[in-house]
Amino acid sequence: MYDKYKIWLAIAPIKNSIKLELLKELKDEKNIYNFMKENSNRKNRLVETLLRTYSEERLYNLQELCEREGISFLNIKDTKYPKSLLNINEMPYGLFYKGNIDKLNNNDKKIAIVGSRRASYYGKNIVEIICRELKDTNVQIISGLARGIDGEAHKGSIENGIYTCGVLGCGIDVIYPKEHKNLYKKIIENQGCILSEFSPDAPPERFRFPLRNRIISGLSNLIIIVEASEKSGSLITANWALEQGKDIMAVPASIFLEQNKGTNKLIKDGAYPFTSVEDIINLLEIEKTYNANKNVRKSYSEICDRIYEILTSEPMHVDEIARSSNIDITQLYGVLFEMQLREEICCLNGNYYVKVNKSI
Repeated sequence: MYDKYKIWLAIAPIKNSIKLELLKELKDEKNIYNFMKENSNRKNRLVETLLRTYSEERLYNLQELCEREGISFLNIKDTKYPKSLLNINEMPYGLFYKGNIDKLNNNDKKIAIVGSRRASYYGKNIVEIICRELKDTNVQIISGLARGIDGEAHKGSIENGIYTCGVLGCGIDVIYPKEHKNLYKKIIENQGCILSEFSPDAPPERFRFPLRNRIISGLSNLIIIVEASEKSGSLITANWALEQGKDIMAVPASIFLEQNKGTNKLIKDGAYPFTSVEDIINLLEIEKTYNANKNVRKSYSEICDRIYEILTSEPMHVDEIARSSNIDITQLYGVLFEMQLREEICCLNGNYYVKVNKSI
């Protein structure tokens, strides 16, 4: 059963700190509403804003939407409320969510992985390796369900049986970007969680994403930034993390690319550099059974080995591969196709190829 006064206060466009102060003084949400009604004749911006937000029809429609779409709601007084958010600046008064939110309160290590929406193959490969090598450990992956690195973090978590939570910069009934519709569903189907502090029907407006980022960092023990320009929203997450006293790790990359300037600067300013998954394991003191042979690449032929050694994480055109390997182009296409089937390499647009690294 939804409490309309709690929903009303949750969607009210005022600071969370003001909501919490009102709740502290007036004890519950209905009392807050009654107090506002009693003072409706006063020219006070807060009173006017709260009363303008209160609409029986809108609250009824939101309640119907939540019931129809399986959306749950909790506030700071609820025992399920994520305890890690209770001490952050502007802690959200309430959260709308789908899926299993209970796990956010267990003792698993929680790692936020965020980064560029225009992720390169290098960045995607790094996220893939992190998720694969953290399989069967006591970790959770937190991210923002955005394009690029965020989406790869959620996908990698699902593929490796890791609990993942997506924090939205819009309403929970608004899937953004639209191409993540299936990913959104898979997170919930795999016992993960989607949550948002905004009204369930709130559109993805620009001002919401920096607010979302404080929740991502607030839920996490460690924030890993993968590919971020100097103006990237991921750096906002890093700033929140600094304010909250959280550890930050950044993935180093080419100094010539704009999308790496933010991450490289973080390292220069003192963030932990990511050089292998062992860095994460050691920093968070994660218990892990390591199999030294599990990621050793199997040799299939001398030609395959030659091509694998030539390729890197930087795209290489098929003509350059042919010149470097001294292999006939017709034979080369056949070998490249076989290696793609074994997921040793990946073909990009324009006949460019990159190596698929299985570990670091």
